[in-house]
Amino acid sequence: MKPTFHKNPEAVGALSPEQYHVTQKNGTERPFTGEYWDNHEPGIYVDVVSGEPLFASVDKFESGSGWPSFTKPIERENVLEKRDFSHLMIRTEVRSAHGDSHLGHVFTDGPKDEGGLRYCINSASLRFIHLDDLEAQGYGEYKKLFTTEEAQE
Repeated sequence: MKPTFHKNPEAVGALSPEQYHVTQKNGTERPFTGEYWDNHEPGIYVDVVSGEPLFASVDKFESGSGWPSFTKPIERENVLEKRDFSHLMIRTEVRSAHGDSHLGHVFTDGPKDEGGLRYCINSASLRFIHLDDLEAQGYGEYKKLFTTEEAQE
């Protein structure tokens, strides 16, 4: 049985000021300042508020943007897309489905051989769970995303 995820008021109350600004007020952290923009460890990224699985390191790539960038979500149903007309631009915002956290935006300038999408995500909206800790933290089913070769790196 899959765990259920929801916006956890205790988790919201424990957010740092930047995490709160990003996830609850649709903010954006400055590029090249987030905790995970340059993380190369194997594992998954979950919503900092709900814990729902969002992205995997196997789908992360160097975009040069200064934010963690991914080609696709782990579970499509955990990431919602909506039109964003702020800042005098038309963009597509991405939010967590169960936690309703603002994550970032998706753009069409990603790697063409991977579908062409770039999910540009704020580190402040994420919690990283290392491959070695997936089982202990209840995310063991996602170990299948990592080949033996990648897990040994």
